[in-house]
Amino acid sequence: MASAELSVVYSDDHDCSTRSVGQPGQALHRIQEVRRLQGMSLRTAARQLGTDIRSIRAQEQATTDLRLSDVYNWQRALDVPVAELLVDECESLSRPVRERAAMLKIMKSARSLVEASHPGPAKRMAENLVEQLLDLMPELKEVSPWHSVGQRRSLDEMGRIAEQPLGDPSYFCREACE
Repeated sequence: MASAELSVVYSDDHDCSTRSVGQPGQALHRIQEVRRLQGMSLRTAARQLGTDIRSIRAQEQATTDLRLSDVYNWQRALDVPVAELLVDECESLSRPVRERAAMLKIMKSARSLVEASHPGPAKRMAENLVEQLLDLMPELKEVSPWHSVGQRRSLDEMGRIAEQPLGDPSYFCREACE
């Protein structure tokens, strides 16, 4: 059986001792990098953080000076140590965080294969792949497949239409109804 090994070499071309923290335009965190690395959509992040996509985009800008409570909310949503979200000019993301993000993406793909396959050998192989990934990393149990169209909702979640149904007169006649 053939095997392959991947090795990544990082180099630091800058001198960390000359940098000072808090310079205007300096990156303060790497929330967007971690979110993208894990394959989490803006919509999913907004739902987990209980806010809208516009706020998420603003918060994940690397130069945004976030409150500590916001950083901890992101830490819970991304399920990584807080230290991994904060920028240290001398260090990239740790190997465990990069590997976890890769495993999340692989599990999403495996779940998508299970969902898309018809009963038979291909489906059994995809199900075996999911089981093997769960053996390696049990916390992947709750990972869902990649979204094929639109946003998936659980049966307990409502869409925007449920918050303000079309029958609401404010959609049709603001001045005439007042």
